[in-house]
Amino acid sequence: MITNTELEYKGNLYPNHIVEFSQDSDKFYFTTANGVVLQITILRGSIIRFRYATNYNFEPDFSYAIDPSATMGYSKLEVVENDTEYIISTARLSVLVDKMTLRTQISDLEGNIICEDELGFHWEENYEYGGNTVKLSKITQSGESFYGMGDKAMHSNLKGKRVENWVTDQFAFAKEQDPLYKAIPFYVGLNKGKAYGIYFDNSFRTGFDFSQERRNITSFWADGGEMDYYFIFGPDMPKVVSSYSSLTGTPELPPMWALGFHQSKWSYYPESNVKEVASEFRKLQIPCDAIYLDIDYMDGFRCFTWDKNHFPDPKRMISELEQDGFKTVVMIDPGIKVDRNYWVYNEALENDYFCKRGDGPLMHGKVWPGECNFPDFTNPAVREWWAELYKEFMSELGVHAVWNDMNEPAVMEVPTKTAPLDTRHNYDGHPCTHRKAHNVYGMQMVRATYEGVKKYVYPKRPFVITRAAFAGTQRYSSTWTGDNVATWEHLWIANVQAQRMCLSGYSFVGSDIGGFAEQPDGELFARWVQLGIFHPFCRVHSSGDHGDQEPWSFGVEITDIVRKFVNLRYQLLPYLYTMFYKYTKENVPMLQSLVFFDQEDNQTHFRTDEFIFGEKILICPIQEPNAQGRRMYIPRGEWYDFWTNEHVVGGKEKWVAAELNMLPIFVKAGAIIPKYPIQQYVGEKKIEELILEVYYKEGTETSEVYEDATNGYDYKKGRYSLSNYKLTGKDNSLTIQLFKDGTYNTEYDKMKLSFHGLPFEIEKVMIDNEEVSLQTISVNTDNDLLIDKNFTLLHLSGKQ
Repeated sequence: MITNTELEYKGNLYPNHIVEFSQDSDKFYFTTANGVVLQITILRGSIIRFRYATNYNFEPDFSYAIDPSATMGYSKLEVVENDTEYIISTARLSVLVDKMTLRTQISDLEGNIICEDELGFHWEENYEYGGNTVKLSKITQSGESFYGMGDKAMHSNLKGKRVENWVTDQFAFAKEQDPLYKAIPFYVGLNKGKAYGIYFDNSFRTGFDFSQERRNITSFWADGGEMDYYFIFGPDMPKVVSSYSSLTGTPELPPMWALGFHQSKWSYYPESNVKEVASEFRKLQIPCDAIYLDIDYMDGFRCFTWDKNHFPDPKRMISELEQDGFKTVVMIDPGIKVDRNYWVYNEALENDYFCKRGDGPLMHGKVWPGECNFPDFTNPAVREWWAELYKEFMSELGVHAVWNDMNEPAVMEVPTKTAPLDTRHNYDGHPCTHRKAHNVYGMQMVRATYEGVKKYVYPKRPFVITRAAFAGTQRYSSTWTGDNVATWEHLWIANVQAQRMCLSGYSFVGSDIGGFAEQPDGELFARWVQLGIFHPFCRVHSSGDHGDQEPWSFGVEITDIVRKFVNLRYQLLPYLYTMFYKYTKENVPMLQSLVFFDQEDNQTHFRTDEFIFGEKILICPIQEPNAQGRRMYIPRGEWYDFWTNEHVVGGKEKWVAAELNMLPIFVKAGAIIPKYPIQQYVGEKKIEELILEVYYKEGTETSEVYEDATNGYDYKKGRYSLSNYKLTGKDNSLTIQLFKDGTYNTEYDKMKLSFHGLPFEIEKVMIDNEEVSLQTISVNTDNDLLIDKNFTLLHLSGKQ
């Protein structure tokens, strides 16, 4: 290990030699002569927390990001001491702590170094604000790559990049521009086939340098607070992301309609305009589940009010839209207009709920209503009050969901675009300034919104959306990538952002399809829809300044293409719903970058375009104008072209034809993909049969289908249906075993199995070990098979 030659270097202070060691159950304490204490906590055999204090003093242990219900526990823990170091061993890892420098080195059980301190922990006193700027540097191993960090508009592989976390209202952001709307200080390192993660749990402004300033050094730092980070070992990337998601949490299942197609604009008003848009969707038979009302529905942009000129009877309108299958989603911002005749303002003022400046006056700033004050959402009493404000909207008027915007918080006409740094916050009983609370402000706002919506849409499930977020916000809310631009470059950015967010534990994500600022042409809009229907959150949204952006706004050809792909999303809803179930229960990202899917294939380490939708479907968007196709990388394994059924062996690039009405889609061999009939909205039709698209594979493959009532909480009482399919293919036979869990009785009685790639003609069918006549189960020339849903074993055989 490197040794410290100087205690102070370039203004930075460093720990010196260890003078005291102690253990308290799962915690180890190492104290240096100059007052640094390193606390190492073993959470699991593969998850270790490192916390550093200076002047012997730890801050109160509090985190908004860590899920209180995260499961912990380990099977083995030992510590030994020798002349130069302490060695802590778990069932998965070995941690060395150097006695002279407090530097650490983490290795796997085979002795491979996974993560090693360079200068390690160091700090610099902050003379302006007090406290320290805390820093840590690690050795970048040769060939190491880096992924994650949430919402960054840059290449998925962050090697050579320097990024910052400070949630920022970044209208019409550019590629490489940073920071943006979200702060997720988590990254995944990958080297020599082994992956690990580091989550830096610090809500101050943080920075990360992935070997930009110094070629062989990775470093991260914060403007204040503690050096407090979690090391997560894989060695597989899915294990790293799963463990991080377990630490910071996942959401509960949303209502299925939240996974449908949504239409938004700034702004749909008056009521007649909203009705016109809704009517056109139904007339043109383009499925849609939700229409959004931006700030113009309000009375003078005052939150929790209605402009009665434009919306004379919102309850009636919302009810009529619902009768036609549309849910109504409304915008709520944090800025509360300074107005003595405004009841929300008066309540907050009387209860002392607004943020204050350092010397006592209320913090104010200009937003859409003009001068505003801002509730302190880090105060539990304020969150409770804010949640109750939704009672009228949800319980009495029938609003279905809420969209929190401008919650960075965005402040207009000031250089910082946000609240002054001396703004004071409660921070759940740990008083601080905006320097510490800024990155979590939007998170705590949407947390309060979530609690209110959940309470007042009960017994239905809540659905909320946020623009600003910190690590852990996924427990409360979906999100989108903010005010993007209608350009081909932004289509590429949207693709990378969604993949990165999923890799960073935040899967319920999408972009403003078509671009928020400026106006797409029909081709760009169609290509964006083709991408957007494969994002977990699927919404068209635009500023409305440059023209309309509804599916029918670009002529008949584009309308037909949009309908084709929105129909496909609705057919795939049971697959998408199952993806969400796997995300909530097993921490599986809903989108998988190719490097996540196959980290051992070096060809995947720098791929940005292709991604896996769920676990079985490969998508490659077209991101250039006038394209008739593109070269794409097919990951290793066997795949089928979704459109042609062509069988493809992966591990190589392939030219794929894709005219404007096509998108390269491949399905993993052995997959069983569930489909529903096309509906104009979730719940429009009774599902008469479940369609299973079965893709032949020599060997075995498993697939799952999760179903429940699509809303409500009966699924938590066991009323769900989880079907596990095991497919086994041989030269002249195919076997499907079905294992079921849960007590939910699906409304369909039959399944239609459609087979792709069978190397034989079906001559014999056995169901639960009994041969059945081909005539009775409707085998046709398309290899479709209609059978009872309650089978447990299906065996097909024939001649090649």
